[in-house]
Amino acid sequence: MPMPRHFLNAAPDFFHLHRHLHLSYFFLFFLNIFLSHSPINTTAANHEVLVLFSWLHSSSSSSSPPPAFSTWNSQDSSPCKWSFVRCSSDDYVTEINIQSVHLALPFPSNLSSLSFLETLIISEANLTGAIPVDIGDCVSLRTIDVEWEHSDGARAAVGFGNLARGGNQDIEGKLPDEISNCQNLQVLGLAETKISGGLPSSLGKLKKLQVLSLYTTMLSGEIPREIGNCSELVELYLYENSLSGSLPGELGKLLKLEKLMLWQNNLVGSIPEEIGNCKNLVILDVSLNFLTGTIPESFGNLTNLQELMLSSNNVSGSIPAVLSNATSLIQLQVDSNQISGSIPPELGLLFQLQVFFAWDNKLEGSIPPTLSGCKSLQALDLSRNSLTGSLPPSIFQLRNLTKLLLIFNDLSGSIPPEIGDCKSLFRLRLAGNKISGQIPREIGSLTNLSFLDLSNNHLSGVVPDEIGNCGELQMLDLAGNSLSGNLPSSVSYLSKLEVLDVSMNQFVGPIPGSFGELFSLSRLSLSSNSLSGPIPSTLGRCSRLQLLDLSRNQLFGSIPVQIFEIEALEIALNLSWNSLTGEIPPQVVALNKLSVLDLSHNKLEGDLMSLSGMVNLVSLNISYNNFTGYLPDNKLFRQLSATELAGNKVALGVLGLLAVIRVRRMNKEDADSELGGGEPFSWKFTPFQKLNFSVDQVLRSLVEENAVGKGCSGIVYRAELDSGEVIAVKKLWPTTIQAGHNCQNDRTGVSGVRDSFSTEVKTLGSIRHKNIVKFLGCCWNQNTRLLMYDYMPNGSLGSLLHEKSGGCLEWDVRYRVILGAAQGLAYLHHDCVPPIVHRDIKANNILIGLDFEPYIADFGLAKLVDDGDFARSSNTVAGSYGYIAPEYGYMMKITEKSDVYSYGVVVLEVLTGKQPIDPTIPDGLHIVDWVRHNRTHGTEVLDPGLRQRPEPELEEMMQTLGVAMLCVHPSPDDRPTMKDVAAMLKEIRQEREEIPKVDMLIKGGSEAKEKKSWSGGQSSAGQGLYSKSNNSSFSASSLLHSTTSSVAKFGVDNKQ
Repeated sequence: MPMPRHFLNAAPDFFHLHRHLHLSYFFLFFLNIFLSHSPINTTAANHEVLVLFSWLHSSSSSSSPPPAFSTWNSQDSSPCKWSFVRCSSDDYVTEINIQSVHLALPFPSNLSSLSFLETLIISEANLTGAIPVDIGDCVSLRTIDVEWEHSDGARAAVGFGNLARGGNQDIEGKLPDEISNCQNLQVLGLAETKISGGLPSSLGKLKKLQVLSLYTTMLSGEIPREIGNCSELVELYLYENSLSGSLPGELGKLLKLEKLMLWQNNLVGSIPEEIGNCKNLVILDVSLNFLTGTIPESFGNLTNLQELMLSSNNVSGSIPAVLSNATSLIQLQVDSNQISGSIPPELGLLFQLQVFFAWDNKLEGSIPPTLSGCKSLQALDLSRNSLTGSLPPSIFQLRNLTKLLLIFNDLSGSIPPEIGDCKSLFRLRLAGNKISGQIPREIGSLTNLSFLDLSNNHLSGVVPDEIGNCGELQMLDLAGNSLSGNLPSSVSYLSKLEVLDVSMNQFVGPIPGSFGELFSLSRLSLSSNSLSGPIPSTLGRCSRLQLLDLSRNQLFGSIPVQIFEIEALEIALNLSWNSLTGEIPPQVVALNKLSVLDLSHNKLEGDLMSLSGMVNLVSLNISYNNFTGYLPDNKLFRQLSATELAGNKVALGVLGLLAVIRVRRMNKEDADSELGGGEPFSWKFTPFQKLNFSVDQVLRSLVEENAVGKGCSGIVYRAELDSGEVIAVKKLWPTTIQAGHNCQNDRTGVSGVRDSFSTEVKTLGSIRHKNIVKFLGCCWNQNTRLLMYDYMPNGSLGSLLHEKSGGCLEWDVRYRVILGAAQGLAYLHHDCVPPIVHRDIKANNILIGLDFEPYIADFGLAKLVDDGDFARSSNTVAGSYGYIAPEYGYMMKITEKSDVYSYGVVVLEVLTGKQPIDPTIPDGLHIVDWVRHNRTHGTEVLDPGLRQRPEPELEEMMQTLGVAMLCVHPSPDDRPTMKDVAAMLKEIRQEREEIPKVDMLIKGGSEAKEKKSWSGGQSSAGQGLYSKSNNSSFSASSLLHSTTSSVAKFGVDNKQ
């Protein structure tokens, strides 16, 4: 979740109200103050004696203090042994706690000199007088609980000004209407607390209020129009709440307002033109809402405005040219909206502009050359629009430009040689356009460049040797072009290079042996070229290599044993579609962390016993070689499909033997009445796709050896058809008894089977989404129901995490699974009419495809929101143990927010590697409670396999953890929607891969947007990098790096 994006330097004193104005005879004022810095050690112990003793004898009457104070002696050197007083180990007073003692004294004065005082409790002591204003100077004070006569107390409340600071999570409840009695209040700060409810309209009576800071709380409801009466208001911080409704036009009456920060709420409607009257505005941030309409023309009046943040809304229309009158603008962020038209050339008059984000809109036309007038520009991101024309050479005259992102437009022309003049560039992304011509030699002048992405264009010619001069380069992506010639050996000079992808080009010649000098390289993809010669043994020196993809070339010779000495090689090794010969060396077993191995379509020979010890493999393809001997007898080989073993004579012979055994067992199974006695005419078959197989082929596969999983609604088989195609067939349970103890089913007997069957057919037959399992068709007879889907070779997310050494799954894979599942759920909840609630989201119902893309499956419990019984109380139970939302226990009600909760549990499962109810979690805690109790331990809650990842990835994981904790909020109303969750996750990825936040007067930016914002996206660029054949050859591109993502409020460019 996003951190507060600005330090509130102008509001040093915020106070936190717990209970206020308790009724008639007594006035109970309970404050909790967050300690934001250590108190200054200036108060000697003997001075504390004087302060306290003087107060005890401050009564105007001559009566002596009560006997309970007999220990209070003015001659003592320290008050630490006095009754009602507690001290620190350094003998400084930290607590005064006086209860039920008749004092009849005024409220104690000079408390500000007790620098270490944390707790002040004086109740039922008959205090009189007013609370002194200087109590706000008690810098260490955390808690005040004081009770005194109401007549003076009411007058005391009026005197409060600046009392404390925010951040106390123990503060909860609603903001009372009586807050308006504090007429002198200048600063009201309840930020980062559990304050809930709405903003009282009585806030409008605080005529002296200058700072209202209520960000990151649980506020809801509308912003009251009366707030426009706070004429002295300078700073208004209401971001990261659940405020709804429209922005009141009365905000335009706040003529002294300088900072208006309302980002990440649920605000709707248009942005009022009246805000243009607030001519002192310096920061206006309403991003991450649901605002519509156009950008007000009146914003041209805001000549003091430095930051205009409108990201992630539904704003339409064009960018008004009058914004050029706001000449103080430093940041202009209008990304992730529906803005159309062209970019106004007048924006070039914004000489102080440092950040301009307009990505993910509908902008057309060319990039105006006049933007070169923005001499201070540091980050320009216009990605994901429909911009045309060529790159204006003048853009590269911007001497401060560090990040230029123009990915996924329709830009054409060539890269101008003037690019060499922009020596400040360290991130350049032009992927997904129609840029042609050669890569200019001048690019070698960009000595600060760390990220160069020119993939998926029409570039041709050779890669200039000068590329080796870019000594800071960490990422070089030239995939998906028409580049030719030899791979330049000068690339080996790039000592900091971590990712090199030149796949899908026309490179020829050998792989330079000097690539072995790239000691920082973690991912190397040279696939789909015409490279020849042997694999250089020097690649074994790339000790940090995690992914190596040399597939689809013309490489020959044996596999060098040095490759198997790369201990870091844990993601994928793809050598398929070459002409490699020889045997698999026994050293291959050293790759004990490797997840994916593809050796298919080569000329390798020998036996396969050397592979038997690779226990962490989740994908293996050895088809179309010359292997001989027996298959190793382990779980991995038993799960291999025929296509993954095809083309190896003896291996196929073994499969043939297995096929005979399977047929015999199948014939025995045919006698089962559930299969209709083997009578084809008793089966009905309804396809939902164009299919080329019969029911008979499906029934032959329903044998125990083909069972790949069991769920709450049935058992799933892997069915290999006559054509060689593999599908998944789910046979629904005849009764719920077989479903297992982890399933909470609401169906019984044959009628239950029919309900589940009709639900799944009704649901999956009408929806299409890239992250929802593809439904092929169904067949049934009197007693049995079968559902057919695309087969997912990597099983379920649950099996990958907990059965197949899930610790080897790197973070990028886990992130893609988390995001894809969120997008699939968001489709069900927000894009289907009527919306669909899954009701059984869990790790085992998220299937993993060939390239580790996620698919939501098992819709047997799904319900349409317009069903008559939807969300009503029910005597049935839906969902799986450990994933069911808490409100179901007392309301028996399932809504979209129930799916959100279950999804949050899945995300925690992915991040921690633990199951919802895990034997390794102490005290039998649920994973939600365990994470909640241990979040203060930072990355210790993460899966041990993730904790050593680079710091940017760890930050991304912890932000994702924040999203998950929002999803599992105990209250359904306080959980985000799945649409919000998907947007937040995309923005988290945006932050890491695109631009760190610009840190000026702020703490935050817009490179990635999502806390409730928690841009990312699936790697669409990668999806096109590998042509798919009919075999199961692994495509490493999807794991190489994420190349498509939308942007988030956490970053500065949209990572895509």
